[in-house]
Amino acid sequence: MLEFANVSKSFWTGKQRKVILDRASFRVELGNSLGILAPNGTGKTTVINMMAGLEKPDEGEINRACRISFPLGFMGGVVNRHTGTENVRYIARLYGLDPDYVEAFVRWLANIDEYFDLAVGTYSSGMRSRFCFSIMLALDFDIYLIDEGMPSTTDVEFNRRAGAILRDRLKDATVIIVSHQAATLEKFCRSAAVLNHGQLTMFETLEEAKQLYDYETQG
Repeated sequence: MLEFANVSKSFWTGKQRKVILDRASFRVELGNSLGILAPNGTGKTTVINMMAGLEKPDEGEINRACRISFPLGFMGGVVNRHTGTENVRYIARLYGLDPDYVEAFVRWLANIDEYFDLAVGTYSSGMRSRFCFSIMLALDFDIYLIDEGMPSTTDVEFNRRAGAILRDRLKDATVIIVSHQAATLEKFCRSAAVLNHGQLTMFETLEEAKQLYDYETQG
């Protein structure tokens, strides 16, 4: 279970205060994946980062009673001066997993050859994306967080292998995905919410959420 209780979050842009969430309260139960529709610039990534614990709310509480992933494609959890091997084995120990298994899995999936034993700071953007994505797939979570703005890779073979593994993971996991397009949510979610102007409105179905979203963004 993931729960937001009267959570507020805002930023000062230099000219005005941008409100991301204003006293939002909702709960995501395991087995009931949630899609959040939000126009660009409304704080989708901030909300996902708060769910993962990467950002703190200004007010309210976020309760996590299950294993929640870092955002899919998140690239801030590795240390540039450390090698791929060092990063992977450290993260494995953090999650109480076998470092040998996690290292072998990430080496196979990322397929970056000798770079695995070099500092992550030497990686190209594509190699770093594959490396970080592979780490996430090596771990096991109850809720997977997906941000439509996450980094992507153009490596066709990697996308094929990683996509197959992700689809298998999601068969038994709960997904929370944020997007500005309803079509992105349809394959994952039954219930949905609309985020706009700091207000998060929950709906039992994606169709209901789409109606409000279309009215607010097109009407």
